[in-house]
Amino acid sequence: MKGQWGVIGIVVVQFFCAIFFVSQILASVLGIAPFSWQVHEMIELGAALGLLLGVVLGWLVLRRTMARNLAVEDQLRLASGAFLEVMEERFQQWDLTPAERDVALFAIKGMSTQEIAGLRDVSEGTVKAQTNAIYRKSGVSGRTQLLSLFIDDLMSPEAKDQP
Repeated sequence: MKGQWGVIGIVVVQFFCAIFFVSQILASVLGIAPFSWQVHEMIELGAALGLLLGVVLGWLVLRRTMARNLAVEDQLRLASGAFLEVMEERFQQWDLTPAERDVALFAIKGMSTQEIAGLRDVSEGTVKAQTNAIYRKSGVSGRTQLLSLFIDDLMSPEAKDQP
């Protein structure tokens, strides 16, 4: 939250600096001189420094945001890898056949029985039989419970030891 107020402050300073420079151009075009040249030069110097400060702080915020983005991408890659590891552990624990592993993976991805049958080039009845075997071996009654097993494993590492 602290950094957010800093960014808002920089934007406000840059906004007023930009307004100063635009009003300066308008005053020059219209031939208006509201300040003495010394005051005008000091205000102009302050506005230029404000814009320069905005550029520097904007660069720092951008660098910090890019670093945070890389860290989040790394965490996502690790979570994705961990999810695959958890799935493989469970598949081995349940002693799934290679065909059942494929069907379980497609089911977890949210594919329908018809889509799985099409991808595997088997009948829908075969896929239904395989999903029933998966549910029986894993001790669940449907896809939602199957997926929740993996999510629970990722959220609490001690749950891995439970069947």
